Amino acid sequence: MILFRLDASIREGMSVSRKVADTAQAAWQSAQPDGQVIHRDLFQTPVPADAWALAVSAGAVPEEQRTDAQRRAVALAAEIADEVAAADAYLLAVPLYNYGVSQHVKTWMDLLLTDPRFAPGTEPLAAGRHAALVITRGGGYGEGTPRFGWDHATPWYRRMFGDVMGMELHVSEVELTLAEVYESMAPLRPLAAESLRTGHESADKNGRVIAERALNAV
Repeated sequence: MILFRLDASIREGMSVSRKVADTAQAAWQSAQPDGQVIHRDLFQTPVPADAWALAVSAGAVPEEQRTDAQRRAVALAAEIADEVAAADAYLLAVPLYNYGVSQHVKTWMDLLLTDPRFAPGTEPLAAGRHAALVITRGGGYGEGTPRFGWDHATPWYRRMFGDVMGMELHVSEVELTLAEVYESMAPLRPLAAESLRTGHESADKNGRVIAERALNAV
């Protein structure tokens, strides 16, 4: 069994999304002790900002006429598509930044969709496979909060991974992750601790679920 893990947080060792994803991965590996993990860290090795445009433009010219930059972009698209296509299950640790999607995830997704295997209109290779989706938000965005409706990332993640790529999503969400960072958020720390606790519990459960579902699909 192969688990594909995607990380995007820029906080590295302080990242909540990474730590919650670690919990999900540990649960998956407990259920799949002989499994393999393919890990792509979009902060440590980000997809170049121009790769998508280069890959798109490469599709409009014969292969022998492509520039070296276009060939590199197409090769990178194939590399990331290979990783996604090879997996039996997915672990996606994705944050909300500035009320929207991580630029690293958006650039990765744009390039992935240029590969013919994942092009819009094709049957998604990941369709029916199960994914543990870990979403973290620095503040609070629930109904009744001042920022309710400002989370433009979560709907996009659900749409792209669930509807476009066809994955069966098992979602863990953690809010108020910056409460320990900013003194102005100190009164929210008990709520943040509770959100983190339930996030880890959910991730542990979801890690086991996606392992079991992948095994049952064999």
